[in-house]
Amino acid sequence: MEDISREQTDNPSLLLMRGIVKQFPGVRALDGVDLDVRAGEVHCLLGQNGAGKSTLIKVLAGAHQPDSGEVLLDGQPVRLATPTAAMRQGIATIYQELDLVDGLSVAENIFLGHEQATFGFTRRGEMFAATRELLARLGHGEIRPSTEVGRLSPAGKQVVSMARALSHEARLIVMDEPSAALAHDEVMNLFRIIRELTGQGVAVVYISHRLEEIREIGDRVTVLKDGRTVAVGLPARTTPTATVVSLMTGRNVEYVFPPRPTGGFGDEVLRVENLTVPGVVSGVSFTVRAGEIVGLAGLVGSGRSEIMEAVYGARRATGTVLLNGKQVKLGDTANSVRIGMGLAPEERKAQGLLLDQSVARNITLASLGRYSRFGWLNRKQESDEAERLVKALDIRPPDPNRPIKTLSGGNQQKAVLGRWLVEGRKLLLLDEPTRGVDVGARAELYALVRRLADEGVGVLLISSEVPEVLGLADRVLVVRDGRIIHEAPATELDEHHVLDLVMDATPSHG
Repeated sequence: MEDISREQTDNPSLLLMRGIVKQFPGVRALDGVDLDVRAGEVHCLLGQNGAGKSTLIKVLAGAHQPDSGEVLLDGQPVRLATPTAAMRQGIATIYQELDLVDGLSVAENIFLGHEQATFGFTRRGEMFAATRELLARLGHGEIRPSTEVGRLSPAGKQVVSMARALSHEARLIVMDEPSAALAHDEVMNLFRIIRELTGQGVAVVYISHRLEEIREIGDRVTVLKDGRTVAVGLPARTTPTATVVSLMTGRNVEYVFPPRPTGGFGDEVLRVENLTVPGVVSGVSFTVRAGEIVGLAGLVGSGRSEIMEAVYGARRATGTVLLNGKQVKLGDTANSVRIGMGLAPEERKAQGLLLDQSVARNITLASLGRYSRFGWLNRKQESDEAERLVKALDIRPPDPNRPIKTLSGGNQQKAVLGRWLVEGRKLLLLDEPTRGVDVGARAELYALVRRLADEGVGVLLISSEVPEVLGLADRVLVVRDGRIIHEAPATELDEHHVLDLVMDATPSHG
């Protein structure tokens, strides 16, 4: 294990986790993990899906109890028996799926569980005043304490979660993929808030799969692999990306995108003409050919997802959509599936999976009719097909009967894609296919998408990460304000060119 923390400042540790072990039935999730976090630093925790990051932060949050090892705060051993106990020690955790109550106000969410009350009556005036102070501290005084949280943007909800952490006088805040649902300017604002918090002595444990963010916001890095610590105290800004990737994966991943085909593409699979979603998308037209991956690049809110949802039938729209030359009935997702479309939605857990169901059922969900006769489901046939795909897609652990909620993000996404391989698709729509997926699993997903294209499937891809669009797509459509403003082969574009286009309202043609 690499440990270069001694090269950093001699500032003593605020948090020290040593030799943390956590065993679940059949799985040793943590196998002697170490973590050393100092006051006022951003300590980045990296690792592939399944490396043990989530289990470690749940131990730190008091949600899991370690089987062995110790946790020290300010050099003193502590027992974090419950989330409440962790909060009392000044440890707050902001999970990727924010645990806010949409129907409650901002103030009610911030003070949920520790309301300011006298004789059972909430002191609303004091609570609202304290909320305004917390929001002002985070630079978001424009958010009103009385606003329902459900009406806020993802960035606004992130701010409320941080304010709630500060309401507990948190000294250490754990942020799990905090930028996953944020636009570029919102990420920059998040970084500003983090810098202000660390300037006040608050420590931040920052988890992200976006390695460029680590270099931007991090001070030091700890890397986990297979439940073990493989590096402690790496300097975030100067450690080469290739070194970090090699530590995470155990191999060098210099070029994760599969090679593009050298030949041409097949016949036209999708034709979209004058597609309009009122107030969002205006007169969009484009095509996708068999074997071609077409990427939609643009900022969050540009209309990318609405275009894809309208093509799939999940949004009311006007215009014409043709699949293999036949007109698609707009606004009818069942018909879209029936005629050969498949969708991997942006919100995988909320929109794409039945989390309490098995891997097998999630894979066969769109094709249950194939395994039914006279209303009876042939469970063996369903199970055999799911097992075949689990092996073909290298879903880990390779157990079709395992609840899908226990799998890592990358393996969940493989199951979503596997769903559309059962009967074969003419067109696959992928919205943020690698969100929350580690670098090793990303390479596998890229290879899978390219394999599908090589087999003749047309692919329409959305990603907020411009390098991903440019690396995976054959042709790129740049979207701004609900219109396609530029079209070009991916090989003729670079990241700076695309960013210039999405930030500049002047249409161009390629």
